[in-house]
Amino acid sequence: MKAYIFPGQGAQFVGMGKELYDRNSQAKELFQKANNILGFNITEIMFEGDSESLKKTNVTQPAIFIHSTILGKINDNLIKPDMVAGHSLGEFSALVINKCISYEDGLQLVKLRANAMQRACELTPGTMAAILGISFKGVEKVCNSITEIVVPANYNCPGQLVISGSTDGINLACDKLKNLGARRAIILPVGGAFHSPLMEPAKKELESAINKINFSSPICPIYQNVNAKASIDKNEIKKNLILQLTSPVLWSQSVEAMCLNSASTFIEVGPGKVLQGLIKKINPDVSLESFNI
Repeated sequence: MKAYIFPGQGAQFVGMGKELYDRNSQAKELFQKANNILGFNITEIMFEGDSESLKKTNVTQPAIFIHSTILGKINDNLIKPDMVAGHSLGEFSALVINKCISYEDGLQLVKLRANAMQRACELTPGTMAAILGISFKGVEKVCNSITEIVVPANYNCPGQLVISGSTDGINLACDKLKNLGARRAIILPVGGAFHSPLMEPAKKELESAINKINFSSPICPIYQNVNAKASIDKNEIKKNLILQLTSPVLWSQSVEAMCLNSASTFIEVGPGKVLQGLIKKINPDVSLESFNI
């Protein structure tokens, strides 16, 4: 069975989507529609901007969503998923491709999500760190031992867990984890503490917007970040999408669940091959492909 997977923040690169825009008239129309929805010329930043401009949350998130979903939409006759999943932001792309939400509604939500996250970061500064070479349980134990806000945020693959929280909490956790034998503890160049309680203000904004969007029954199950379980119930999907901003991304667990449910080929749709690298470490026996232009 084929699982289509969609990348999140960090997969962006200058020039992303340019060939797609130049080669396909339907893609060009969808890119131009995105400029209108966002209210600024995101295609110019994607195609010709610099890496710093592309790193800004209000640009990065819609850019990756636009690239992934346009790839899927113009190849609708080829992309026939048995199941889908997306890493954090990628969950919104996955929901467009499995026809649970429209491209236009998805982009509006991503725009609001990025701006709300930016405001939450400014309200309560925080950061994230990648912890390598120590078990999930080991990281969880250290997070639970610290009184500052610090929580597991992204369960990327065995031996790689990203933590999120206040700057003091993250620094303290990194020191403790290195002393416990973590191979590396790397503070990430991000604007704030994503997937932590510090995103609560953004979650409230997003919840209001999600509740106004029309969700349809999807054409295939989505394995959602918050519980790593398959869902085809649009109300359950909506509820899990609201919880996502303040909950950890259970990526490793989601991939394992898809494999248990007969996923044998994972196809990454969008910029980069970040997710393929993670899946190799989660289950080296599955086939990996990318769908990209």
